[in-house]
Amino acid sequence: MVNRQETASLEDALKAKARELGFAAVGIAPAADNPEQAERLHAWLNAGFHGDMGWMQDRADVRQGPQSMWPEARSVIALGMSYAPDVDPLADHEAKISVYAQGRDYHDVVKKALKALARWMVEQRPDVQLKVFVDTAPVMEKPLGEAAGIGWQGKHTNLVSRDHGSWLFLGAIYTTLELAPDAPHRDNCGSCRACQDACPTDAFPEPYRLDARRCISYLTIEHKGPIPNEFREAIGTRIYGCDDCLAVCPWNKFAQTAARHAKLAPREDLIAPDLAALLALDDAAFRAKFSGSPIKRVGRNRFVRNCLIAAGNSANAALVPQVKTLVEDADLVVAEAAEWALARLTASP
Repeated sequence: MVNRQETASLEDALKAKARELGFAAVGIAPAADNPEQAERLHAWLNAGFHGDMGWMQDRADVRQGPQSMWPEARSVIALGMSYAPDVDPLADHEAKISVYAQGRDYHDVVKKALKALARWMVEQRPDVQLKVFVDTAPVMEKPLGEAAGIGWQGKHTNLVSRDHGSWLFLGAIYTTLELAPDAPHRDNCGSCRACQDACPTDAFPEPYRLDARRCISYLTIEHKGPIPNEFREAIGTRIYGCDDCLAVCPWNKFAQTAARHAKLAPREDLIAPDLAALLALDDAAFRAKFSGSPIKRVGRNRFVRNCLIAAGNSANAALVPQVKTLVEDADLVVAEAAEWALARLTASP
């Protein structure tokens, strides 16, 4: 029989330890699969909204709930680490990188803290079994975060917190421990549709549903081929990701940079990067510049492709010489993007 006094003490200590390790939000949810969540996932996949992200389809059966992945799981600890920005994410720059990618790779920072929390749990309960996850496994962190009460899944499909706005990196620990769940968070979006209206590419066919194929974050990060012409102008000068739907959320007014994990502070050279310098990157220079950054995973060619789209939208004729050198690039996608950018920059007014 579960000793509720003992587990209640453990739950309180667990949450205190999580905050000590840098997590701004922590909650507990049951590990049982949610049939409604599974149904929404399969409907989204069947609509083709995942685009080229075949890994979403390949492991959909496991992704539909914690116990589909690990039948022995009894509780989920959902955690959020703040990356609230110091500056306006919507400010105009010659090249714009999403707030989440301006600092160290969050996978490394969050995973290290999750592992430390897991070690602490084993010290408290040597019989415990657990698994830790941060965005690299078939885990639906956002619905789990809502079920655990740390926020709700907003109309832009990301988690929103009353205390931290849209700026939380999410992680999860699955455990065999029977922990008392927190109350699920209720939806506080109301009639607001700021995130829907802010999307430059109309990526939301309806509230709470994202068509990734139209999303700038998907197009600049996940999509490997040429960026479709219909979205190029709307991308503007965004070279890695897009924050528009997150940044306009009214709940961000409560987010405090004081809650941000120290290791997630932005790099000065990535807040408003030099587009000409980025266009000049070869593979070795790209790897060196973005060592320890989430940007490194897209590779030089995809990143320079994005920079060329930004150059074409910049109206900065000073970039023409740099763009011309890329028309002959060995990568055909880069070369095509360079031709497009060159035509835009040299077109008669």
